[in-house]
Amino acid sequence: MTFLNDKCQELREYIFLTIANNFTRLKILDPYRYLIYKLSGISINGKADIFGPLTIRPIGKASNIEVGMGTFLNTDIRFGCPKHKVIIGKNCQIGPRVCFETVNHGHIYEKDKGRGMNTNPIIIEDEVWIGCGAIILSGVRIGKGSIIAAGSVVNKSVPKQTIFGGVPAKKLKDL
Repeated sequence: MTFLNDKCQELREYIFLTIANNFTRLKILDPYRYLIYKLSGISINGKADIFGPLTIRPIGKASNIEVGMGTFLNTDIRFGCPKHKVIIGKNCQIGPRVCFETVNHGHIYEKDKGRGMNTNPIIIEDEVWIGCGAIILSGVRIGKGSIIAAGSVVNKSVPKQTIFGGVPAKKLKDL
């Protein structure tokens, strides 16, 4: 029965994600797009502004994404979340082309096994601003009120009320 439930979730996600990602971009309709994303299986706790399109990999894992009330997700955001969640708090601002990748691979290639895979959740606390094109990697927690500069690669957790930027992201200053 689990297999059938998984397939139903994949189909539901595929249908509603496709509709939401192609929902007409009219200002009058923007406040309602989040409802269609919610039907795809994403947990959205209250009203959120989601411009889309969103990419979710693998298909069927929309339930691994949680978005808080008042959060804004800009265009072309990618969620790689096969096993662990990406949790985005309340009143966050996520810029265009931000990637959330809960998967990391090992450094050593083993014949017939590959590099292996480990996954950890990503947690974005309330009131965080993530700039355009940033990449948030497996196991990262970004503290309340922090800012991530555009184009940054965040590979370690960020304390609250700080600005991080660069590749890899480093502390630039306290807020």
